Amino acid sequence: MASWWVVVMVVAAAGCGCRRGEAAAPTAAAEAAHEVLRAHGLPRGLLPVGIAEFRHDEGSGRFEAALGEACTAQFEVGLRYNATVAGVISYGRIASLSGVSAQDLFLWFPVRGIRVDVPSSGVIYFDVGVVFKHFPLAVFEAPPPCTPDPLLLLTPQQVIPKFLSKPITKWIFTSSSAT
Repeated sequence: MASWWVVVMVVAAAGCGCRRGEAAAPTAAAEAAHEVLRAHGLPRGLLPVGIAEFRHDEGSGRFEAALGEACTAQFEVGLRYNATVAGVISYGRIASLSGVSAQDLFLWFPVRGIRVDVPSSGVIYFDVGVVFKHFPLAVFEAPPPCTPDPLLLLTPQQVIPKFLSKPITKWIFTSSSAT
C-alpha cells in the first residue's frame, strides 16, 4: 500500500512539470488576473500562479480564471482551487465565488466570498457559509505556487474499484458454525 502511494506521488510530481526551486514564469492571463485583483483593492495572492486563461467583464464584474488543473496552495490556511475559479468582483470584495475551498482543521469548506473592509486594517475575510474566517492581508500579497493534488485529480471511478461502484443486488449469508 505504501509503495502504491509513493508511485502516485512521483507520477503527480513528474506530471506537474515543476522542479523544486524553479518558479514558473507568469502567463499573460495570470498577470491580467492579478492586475484585476490589485485594481479592485484585493491582494494578488488570492489567485495562484499558473492561470492559463482569464476573462473579466468590467460591466458586471464577473470573472473566470482557468487553471491548468485543480491544485492546493498553503498559506496560514490551505486553499484548494478547482480547475475553474469564478466570481463577481467589485472594489474590496469577491462575491458568488466558486471553485475555491478553505481548510479548517481537517475539513474543507467552500469559500462563497472574500472581502477587505478597510485595507489599512490589514485583515481579509473569507465567507465559508456559517462563519467569516479572517486572516492577515499580508499573507495573500504574492500569488502562491499551487501544487497538483493527486487526490483532486482522480475521478471517482479511479478511486473506487468498479466492483464496489456497482449496486449489490444479491446478498449471500453464510453461517459461521459448521453443521
